[in-house]
Amino acid sequence: MVNNLWQLQDAKNKFSNLVENAQKNGPQIVTKHGKEAVVVLSIDEYKQLSKPKTPLVNFFQNSPLAKEKIEMERDYELPRDIKL
Repeated sequence: MVNNLWQLQDAKNKFSNLVENAQKNGPQIVTKHGKEAVVVLSIDEYKQLSKPKTPLVNFFQNSPLAKEKIEMERDYELPRDIKL
C-alpha cells in the first residue's frame, strides 16, 4: 500500500493515524470504492494553498476598473420610519 493512500474504512477506523500522517508526511488520499475521493491535509498546508497570491490592495490597484472614475456621494437624509 502507498503510504498516503487510505481506504475509507481504514481512514474511519484509524482517523487519528490519518491526521497524524497528514501533519507529519503531507497530504493523505482517501479512496471510496477504489476511486480517490478526498484529501486530508494539515492546517498549515491548507492555509498555504488558500492564501491569496497578491495582497488585496495590489489586486484592486491592478484591476482594470482602477482607472475608472467612480463618484460616490453620501446620502445625508435620515432613514425612513419603520413601525416595529
